[in-house]
Amino acid sequence: MHRPSHRELEALEALRAHRRAHREGLPTRITQHVEQPEGVLTVGQKISDAVAKTVGSWKFIIFQSVCITGWIAYNTTTSGSAWDPYPFILLNLMLSFQAAYTAPVIMMSQNRLSEIDRQQANNDYEVNIKAELEIELLHEKIDMMKEKELFALAKAVESLSQRLDAQRKI
Repeated sequence: MHRPSHRELEALEALRAHRRAHREGLPTRITQHVEQPEGVLTVGQKISDAVAKTVGSWKFIIFQSVCITGWIAYNTTTSGSAWDPYPFILLNLMLSFQAAYTAPVIMMSQNRLSEIDRQQANNDYEVNIKAELEIELLHEKIDMMKEKELFALAKAVESLSQRLDAQRKI
């Protein structure tokens, strides 16, 4: 039976101390869900979320397609009373205006959501590290229990061997 040397025990204890110190640096409670409550959102953030939700829906795409088709149909069929004749300059101006304002608003909403995603990813990483350290700690405890059990078994075998030798001498 191999009994660990003093040097091996010191190395093992140093490793355990290092892991304990690293584990103590982690927060004891890690928030799983990072969501900004509705009450904390600014008016601009609420507007950008509403615009992104609306513009990114099929209802909006269908509604806008129907409006554009109706605009073009009306202005091409009524020659004398058309308010925006063929090159549809007014329609082009309105669509450019819409694109100029919706794109930055959608980007603001996406930036806020990506920040929440980054925080969630960071929390997931911390949870994974903490779980890994806890698993290592469990491995250490199991190894220590095995060492104690093997040492106790070795002592028992040695004691039984001595008793057996003593019995043989009698």
